[in-house]
Amino acid sequence: MLYSHLFTPYQLGSTTLNNRVVMGSMHTNLEELSQGFERLAAFYGERARAGVGLIITGGISPNQEGILAPNRSVLDSIEGVEQHRLITKAVKKHDTKICMQILHAGRYGYHSKQVAPSAIQASISPYTPAELTHQQIEKQIDDFVQCAKLAKKAGYDGVEIMGSEGYLINQFIVKATNHRDDQWGGSYKNRIRFAVSIVKQVRAALGRDFIVIFRLSLLDLVEGGSTFDEVLQLAQELERAGVDMLNSGIGWHESRIPTIATSVPRAFFSSLSQRLKTAVTVPVITSNRINTPEVAEQLLAGKHADFISMARPFLADSQFVSKAKAGNSDQINTCIGCNQACLDNIFINLPATCIVNPRACNETLMPVNKANKVKQVAIVGGGAAGMACAIYAAERGHQVTLFESALELGGQLLLAANVPGKEEFRETLRYFKSRLKNLNVTINLNIKANIAALARFDHCVIATGVTGLTPQIEGIKLPNVISYEAVLSAKVKPGEKIAIIGAGGIGFDVAAYIVAMKNQCLNLEPSNLRFSEQWGIDLSVGNAGGIKGKPVKSTVSSEVYLLQRKLRKHGADLGKTTGWIHREHLKQQGVKMLAAVNYKKIDEEGLHLNIRNRERVLNVDHVVICSGQQSVLPEYHHQLSSLMPVSYIGGALNAEKLDLQRAIGDAFSVAQSL
Repeated sequence: MLYSHLFTPYQLGSTTLNNRVVMGSMHTNLEELSQGFERLAAFYGERARAGVGLIITGGISPNQEGILAPNRSVLDSIEGVEQHRLITKAVKKHDTKICMQILHAGRYGYHSKQVAPSAIQASISPYTPAELTHQQIEKQIDDFVQCAKLAKKAGYDGVEIMGSEGYLINQFIVKATNHRDDQWGGSYKNRIRFAVSIVKQVRAALGRDFIVIFRLSLLDLVEGGSTFDEVLQLAQELERAGVDMLNSGIGWHESRIPTIATSVPRAFFSSLSQRLKTAVTVPVITSNRINTPEVAEQLLAGKHADFISMARPFLADSQFVSKAKAGNSDQINTCIGCNQACLDNIFINLPATCIVNPRACNETLMPVNKANKVKQVAIVGGGAAGMACAIYAAERGHQVTLFESALELGGQLLLAANVPGKEEFRETLRYFKSRLKNLNVTINLNIKANIAALARFDHCVIATGVTGLTPQIEGIKLPNVISYEAVLSAKVKPGEKIAIIGAGGIGFDVAAYIVAMKNQCLNLEPSNLRFSEQWGIDLSVGNAGGIKGKPVKSTVSSEVYLLQRKLRKHGADLGKTTGWIHREHLKQQGVKMLAAVNYKKIDEEGLHLNIRNRERVLNVDHVVICSGQQSVLPEYHHQLSSLMPVSYIGGALNAEKLDLQRAIGDAFSVAQSL
């Protein structure tokens, strides 16, 4: 069998798990919405129907003081059980097991009632927690037990106790956040007492047939965190206390080291779960940046873990398991680790979804139905929007022809895939091309569609994308002024001194590309060693928290300027959960970031600027334009509307603030309307 390790069943006590695939915990923000549990039931049910072995829900708090933010989901009374039964019924009818994660935020709670082992404010919260008394600690343990009892009543097969990522239990474990001198603090044995007590009491209350998973922080990535010897000591205590499985947690939320972003090499942290596996007898789950069945199979075959947890990959493709099991992994819509529509949405209080799959968490709102009447559909433009629309339309049963004037499909995605740290876009391209072939979409490359070629169709979708916008600056047409397309497609190799006009997403991408070129790192596979050195990670965890000094800065001497007109932080519009990574990376590489810039002219001396009423000349070899985009439309598009219905999607519809999420979302909406 292909992926034989991944699809081997596992007998966990009296419970049989059908395979080694775990859909890891993700908070979706549906938990708090009206009709949210109905939407969650559809979300989880669709993944269960495709064959996931075990699902772990998003975090549910055991009491009000443990919530992440006001009005977040709590299970602390019998009244909440019926809602959760909607989820368990939807999942268990497909013979998939499901556990509810119990998460107590502690000092990470974004509200004034937060509590913690010590009154130490977190850097990511404006509130200082109240220090728990001994009696209050006992109550917190009781609340975990009560929450687990209610989860069993709701039909869950078990619970995952969230003991990592810097939440309450983790705060007890680590010296930096636990300054107590009673039985709950001081020595390591005392600091882990809270975690062990919760497991013991949940096990005693729920019996052996109820699954108890503990998510253990293998690597804190904060000063004063645990050493790996301490992690192993805790793991063995938890095993004796009665856990059935240990899940791998990586990094506290306040850590300034990437753990799940695209730039993190795949399965980067799996060596830690491998070490944990040798120290315990209960099964170990590994996690973080595992997004293909091939990587999952390799980890299991190499005995890095007993189970593979993937969370965001199931946002990207609900059919991940069924496609892999059928040998169709080339048709899996792969998670690219961008965080743009999942975690970033959560932080602005929107429901999570996925940049490459707009139906994620919207299954009840965006059903896929076969078309009542088969149409001949032409799509002009083979970028992300055009390819996605062709797939969605063909899935509905339409006969689709895709026209692309270039020699290759991809459009702006081809450029994005060349940016270091965004290599996963190649997976999106692979998925699109494979799915188009599987759906028998007719593809015409190197052909500019015209009225005559389009006349026979019932409907035309214009997806001709965008091109860079040229600002009005004296000297803008000089040969040393180049477009971002020319740089990212490697048509022009920039010189030693470069000024980048525009510090939005494209400006950051171009800067990252240029510094990688100067460091001779372009087109190199992501390297565990390079990543560790760049971010100061000690995977041996000999140092407390797994931090080994400051990140390594570039030794390459170059001048790269990233310029913007606005007086504000560079990359302010980048994703909330990843923007800081891009800024820090460019700072490490010595990129000079200038704001409040007025561009005066470009001449043989370089780029003339005015910065807060001070004149300055940047003596650069090239000026790269990244100052926005404009729509590209075929000259015949107005005539076409007199012959047939015409729809516009992606950049052809609106170039302003265009991203992959909107391009694919437009594609889905138009395809469903055909």
